[in-house]
Amino acid sequence: MNQQTQPLLEFRDVCKSYDRTQAVASISTAVARREFVALVGASGSGKSTLLKTVNRLVDPSSGTVLIDGDPVGSLPLAALRRRIGYVFQSVGLFPHMSVGENIAIGPRISGQKLTRERIAELLELVDLERSMATRMPNELSGGQRQRVGVARALANEPQLLLMDEPFGALDPVTRDALGERVRSLHRELNLTTVMVTHDMAEALLLADRVLVMEAGTIVADETPQSLLHGSGGEIAQSLVAVPRTQADRLAELTR
Repeated sequence: MNQQTQPLLEFRDVCKSYDRTQAVASISTAVARREFVALVGASGSGKSTLLKTVNRLVDPSSGTVLIDGDPVGSLPLAALRRRIGYVFQSVGLFPHMSVGENIAIGPRISGQKLTRERIAELLELVDLERSMATRMPNELSGGQRQRVGVARALANEPQLLLMDEPFGALDPVTRDALGERVRSLHRELNLTTVMVTHDMAEALLLADRVLVMEAGTIVADETPQSLLHGSGGEIAQSLVAVPRTQADRLAELTR
């Protein structure tokens, strides 16, 4: 299999158990290069656990996760994480470091130093002013902090962008704007992106493909269009019903 046809990310019979609780149950699936995949499901469905097996925040109990054909468990941890950008809901900016220092932390750990110009470029990628580099995290709004989190995730020029409920703590307007910017960056930078969300509307609007999880398994693997046309089964359609019902109610208000 050549590099162009080989999936960038692959899960082979991945399982993860905690004592008697099986969080992930024998999942096998693959993510193609430059694909944007959303993992959707209720709390406790296993979506965040599955995502964390990619950058080894969680080690599977059995099975294999591969990036570019390499098992992630065979790679030095620092080298693996240089290939992956990771954005999570709580952002996790270091409060004692400036915005610029936070953005540069990943490359610094791997022995590289970002120039001021590169930090400025990363800020501009997420629609923040260059002058933000000298500000402290507590001076920023929640949306600005999350944009800095995205810039930090892109600092190592990763192949793969992982996002774990990245917009969950944001207000709807900020959430929509940042979601659209991330989707644009996905295209502009030729990223492969996997996003965990419990919001089906967000998944339908941003992703190329939606994986629906329930009790540690993938119960649907569909495009947004096929989900909207009724595919995916009962669990997937129960999630699609929420934004559809909301849209119907809004339409009624305009009559």
